[in-house]
Amino acid sequence: MKALIAMSGGVDSSVSAKLMQDAGYDCIGCNMKLYNNPDAGYCSTKTCCSLSDVEDARSVCARLGMPFYVFNYTEEFKHDVMEKFARSYTLGHTPNPCIDCNKFLKFGALYQRARELGCDCVVTGHYARIRKNETTGKYELLKALDPKKDQSYVLYNLTQEQLAHTCFPLGGYHKTHTREIAEENGFINSHKPDSQDICFVPNGQYTDAVQRILDYRPQPGPFLDLEGNVIGQHRGIIYYTLGQHKHLGLNQPDFPLYVVKIDPKKNAIVVGPSEALFSRKASVGEANWISGEVPAGPVRCQVKVRYRQDAQPATVTPTGKDTFTIQFDEPQRAITPGQAAVLYDGEVVLGGGTIE
Repeated sequence: MKALIAMSGGVDSSVSAKLMQDAGYDCIGCNMKLYNNPDAGYCSTKTCCSLSDVEDARSVCARLGMPFYVFNYTEEFKHDVMEKFARSYTLGHTPNPCIDCNKFLKFGALYQRARELGCDCVVTGHYARIRKNETTGKYELLKALDPKKDQSYVLYNLTQEQLAHTCFPLGGYHKTHTREIAEENGFINSHKPDSQDICFVPNGQYTDAVQRILDYRPQPGPFLDLEGNVIGQHRGIIYYTLGQHKHLGLNQPDFPLYVVKIDPKKNAIVVGPSEALFSRKASVGEANWISGEVPAGPVRCQVKVRYRQDAQPATVTPTGKDTFTIQFDEPQRAITPGQAAVLYDGEVVLGGGTIE
């Protein structure tokens, strides 16, 4: 059996390579060049696309005696991830580019490369699990055993074919154990910090990235209250996100004001009290059902509308091949367009989509 290991230079993908090798796989290590990150010294501790990260991955492969290659996907990444991310911000949305990177690059372009190389599977360092349901014959995506590291939320776009040819060796591990394995094997990155920032936004300044990627210039517009009255001027909609309270630059009334709606057509930001942020309903597009089959009717499940959130009970109703609506049992705060709504049945991921 032959495996293509996606290696970012971090400890998780490095240990994944070791575990696959120990399982008897003929392993090929690879790094996906996605973004030209020139600041290797600064970014190596915060993102995953610096020159030092590539060298860390190469070092681990050399230690394990496996071949290592760098595949250039900068154009695909720019088109499918960076530009989509930036356009989403100009529409007043708050996107998660890691989801698109997984969909189009790691389990899209790299999956195809693995097939071309005759590999049986793609391996990543994600904390999630895959199993085959012996009753239905379908592959299932499950949460990781370590709830603090679970990354199933960003993997809901996986298909049956991809799940059949993907391995997540760390799904049953805790992070402390992962680092222990790396240290035992003398990996140079055994104590390397986890990446935190988006690779093409290394300073965390999303608005700077939007302007750079699209050559975009934000336009000031009106702040509106819930009755539609103009109460101030904003700097441009890319500077704001649903639920934001700080840095509005408004004279606050007797109660705090929050961004409750962004209207790109009117270039307007609507503000109101905290209670105006709560809703039970959401519409979702770009949906994927992991089983490959759209349910015939409403589904009772648990739904996460942001990465760091406990899944909430809800009823999901398909409205088309790739759309559905959500009716939560209890009101949810700041259901944000552009974020993912991911559906769970206990530990099993049913699918998900993008909040509209």
